[in-house]
Amino acid sequence: MSSRSTESKHKMARRRRALQRQGLVLIMGGVVATAGQFTKWYFGAYSIGAGVFVCLLEYPRGKRRKGSTMERCGQKYMTKVLKVFGPLTRNYYIRAFLHLGLSVPAGFLLATILGTACLAIASSIYLLAAVRGEQWVPIEPKPKERPQVGGTIKQPPSNPPPRPPAEARKKPGEEEAAGVAGVSGGPQENPVPVIDEVV
Repeated sequence: MSSRSTESKHKMARRRRALQRQGLVLIMGGVVATAGQFTKWYFGAYSIGAGVFVCLLEYPRGKRRKGSTMERCGQKYMTKVLKVFGPLTRNYYIRAFLHLGLSVPAGFLLATILGTACLAIASSIYLLAAVRGEQWVPIEPKPKERPQVGGTIKQPPSNPPPRPPAEARKKPGEEEAAGVAGVSGGPQENPVPVIDEVV
């Protein structure tokens, strides 16, 4: 694998993590503004709602073009919801303008300005991805193939259990060579005399 493709994978992973955390930053700014009863605290309440919406929108991972993608815990439920909206959630152009539109009202309050910046950056990332022709594709579960019972057993064992370890087993060619050399297949004599002393 070339260093350029590894570097681009790391960049994509960093972008994904940044997109996942933008909603949390917006929620935290909204909580600070609402709990602190700032002069325009209703923009803080808006930021909490917009942050929750963005977190739910960004939670399900999209399928990668190459390789495999690991699903998040409970992602299949949100994936079903996003699939209902079809191109509104799959198209990155729509997501880019949606993030940009959500960021505008939150920009009127100092506590939520960081969340506004995060959404604006996410909007530019989505716009760049849309220009490159990318879109969100849901991770579909692969149908499990049942193995055929007869197809998995190639040859039944010829020795009944218990079987000796693989190193101790003689192959048919070795038995014939041992028979030609004069070694019988029956019991063998011990070359060391055994003396049994009773005390």
